[in-house]
Amino acid sequence: MSRLAKKPILVGKTTVSVAGGELSVKGSKGTLTKRVHPSIDISVGEEGVMVSPKNSSRLAKMLTGTFASHVKNMTRGVEEPFLITLILEGVGYKVEVKGNKVVLTVGFSHTVELEIPADVTVAVTKNVMKIESINKESVGQFAANIRRVKPPEPYLGKGIRYDGEIIRRKQGKKAV
Repeated sequence: MSRLAKKPILVGKTTVSVAGGELSVKGSKGTLTKRVHPSIDISVGEEGVMVSPKNSSRLAKMLTGTFASHVKNMTRGVEEPFLITLILEGVGYKVEVKGNKVVLTVGFSHTVELEIPADVTVAVTKNVMKIESINKESVGQFAANIRRVKPPEPYLGKGIRYDGEIIRRKQGKKAV
């Protein structure tokens, strides 16, 4: 069993409830819900939230740590939203938000439009994009989808990269 699931998860100011196979976490920034796998038991007590397997199957043991991590991320997200910063590097590269879409101009013959998920907010200043939401999964997936459009290349470093990501640069051709 996971080491994460052996200790109770502290909830702080959030309200956690489990009913009908649904885990619900409510905080100051919003409410998150997630379906609970049938082989996992989540109980809410005074010391915190305990995640335990219902049976001794291999799947149940694996999912205890996963759901413990989900509960931790949900309780943290409803109090303080998750933020990912993406940086566009390249001559002529730009990004703008039009309605509920992000429009990327990153060196292709066409612009690339990506729809912003309902629970995600995007703010753009010059070539820096800030993606924020209370749901860690949706923030990470949307940032990965944007980065997948034009990942940074190792020779000139042009592309879309995470803030703080280090791009290992390669040496180009040598002149004779």
